[in-house]
Amino acid sequence: MRRTFSLIGALLLAHALLLTVRPATATVADTADGLDVGIVFDVGGRGDKSFNDGAYLGGTRAMRDLGARVTFIEPGEGSDREAGLRLLAAEGLDLVIGVGFIFTDDLLTLAREYPNVRFAGVDFAVGTDSLGNPLPLPPNLRALKFREEEGSFLVGALAALVGKSKKVGFVGGMDIALIHKFEAGYRAGVTYVCPDCQVIANYAGVTPEAFRNPGRGKEMALAMYNQGVNVIFHASGSTGLGVFEAARTTNRLAIGVDADQFNEAPGYVLTSMVKGIDEAVFQSVKAVQASRFTGGVQQFGLAEKGVGYVYDQNNRALISDAVRAKLDTITTDIMAGRIVVPSTRETK
Repeated sequence: MRRTFSLIGALLLAHALLLTVRPATATVADTADGLDVGIVFDVGGRGDKSFNDGAYLGGTRAMRDLGARVTFIEPGEGSDREAGLRLLAAEGLDLVIGVGFIFTDDLLTLAREYPNVRFAGVDFAVGTDSLGNPLPLPPNLRALKFREEEGSFLVGALAALVGKSKKVGFVGGMDIALIHKFEAGYRAGVTYVCPDCQVIANYAGVTPEAFRNPGRGKEMALAMYNQGVNVIFHASGSTGLGVFEAARTTNRLAIGVDADQFNEAPGYVLTSMVKGIDEAVFQSVKAVQASRFTGGVQQFGLAEKGVGYVYDQNNRALISDAVRAKLDTITTDIMAGRIVVPSTRETK
């Protein structure tokens, strides 16, 4: 009985949350047989110009192209996130998506409680057994994973090739294995083209709040620029907005993450290491529509166009043809397996 009251309380809380969140639904292609999809955002929410905005783009694309009805929830603290997911699951939606590794435990629990509801987790943290083998997922749960280290390798090589010193920087958000993938690939890319270059790295913290602290991001970036660093790559959510501000202040360069972040500091963003979060979300919705949705891990790397870097009219003047050709060769070699990119940091 006590558990029942707890569940009712959680659902009531989630309903209260949804009173402040307007469900986004398709207008032109909204048909009676359209899919019902729920997306719960990560720390930082909409407007982070990065991770969450990528998921939003994938959801709106599903509305436009597939006729899906999509509800977006932007929660507050941890209990709100779980309540939001639970409400969507209890309403029997066709697909419920949690954006960010922090949803891992909640998605696992709910996938087992609601076997007839499909779930997907962006950057889902797949557990391992005592031998390091990945643990199987419920058949209705899909882990959307990215080979961030491959895209980070490319921007690391770029930073070293265009930097005017032999020092480059890395600003991470939360000090966790997921962000270590960015750092590991970045370091490897720097070393690949410049063995004697130095990478100075720092993290904003050890809690999810580390992804939304622009002041801390600016502080760390300024310290690096003052040490002679000319290019900084950030993987820190909205904390990276502080990195861009530091780049403007010092007339140095920064590298964005997850989405094209050129507009955050025009002229000071060398490139952005982009993740196809929008594509991963869209493909999951499409798989449900086509009755092809399966559980398990789905990887998105260079070969799947799941990661890459921005090269367009906005930054073309910063990247010479020779550097661009070098990066093209590196991309081919990674995809062919001739370059094996590390996904974990070296232990010190």
